Amino acid sequence: MPALELVSLTKRFGDKTAVDDLNLSLEPGAFLGLLGRNGAGKSTTLKMVTGLLNPTSGSIRVLGLDLAADPLAVKRQIGAMPEDMALLDMLSGPQYLRFVGRMYGLPDALIDSRREELFDKLDLAVTPKTLLADYSFGMKKKVALCAALIHAPRMVFLDEPFEGIDPVTSRTIKDILHSLQQSGVTLVLTSHILEVVERLCPLIAILDEGQLKGFGTLEELRRGSESLEQLFVDLVGGAQKGELSWL
Repeated sequence: MPALELVSLTKRFGDKTAVDDLNLSLEPGAFLGLLGRNGAGKSTTLKMVTGLLNPTSGSIRVLGLDLAADPLAVKRQIGAMPEDMALLDMLSGPQYLRFVGRMYGLPDALIDSRREELFDKLDLAVTPKTLLADYSFGMKKKVALCAALIHAPRMVFLDEPFEGIDPVTSRTIKDILHSLQQSGVTLVLTSHILEVVERLCPLIAILDEGQLKGFGTLEELRRGSESLEQLFVDLVGGAQKGELSWL
């Protein structure tokens, strides 16, 4: 049974088609890097598969469950780090994770234990009374990642998880994600950092104008010694020469 199955998934905003007849299937334990230019439909796709947006048409099955028919059962088993992070800025980091953990029905002692371990792993040292509104962008990213993982989900969706993250913590996050995959968790992440996707994700999907332009392993998609960057540019097109007329 696929961990994720998208059938003719489409999302329109008025006359704009953000996701266009997308078909995709992932086996349990897969690790997919979802690539595309700005506006290609990556974040819209993640918002639909996590229940934040309703599709215009098509169907979504997550962990064998129909998302439209049983959204709560799906959301109990997935973790999501959306593009805008969607944090409650007037709470502190520990308060926010206590709130998230309770939403998943976890006891406070387990929430606090997991939060302490996550904060330690991600080098997130904060004073208890400092509000999320006063955290740096990178610190907010770390808290959003903690919220996506604290309930031990079976499937995780991460939208630009490495944006604003320092190199040391980036290495830690990569190790955490690799460990999750090894334990059978299915992972989907978007990133504009092609080198991260190339090194981290065994599977790659490339979107452009809401359509799937390529899907498979890097070896299956590229030709010869072609880099992921060149493959990406070849599939989506539009690359311009970098010279400026006044320089």
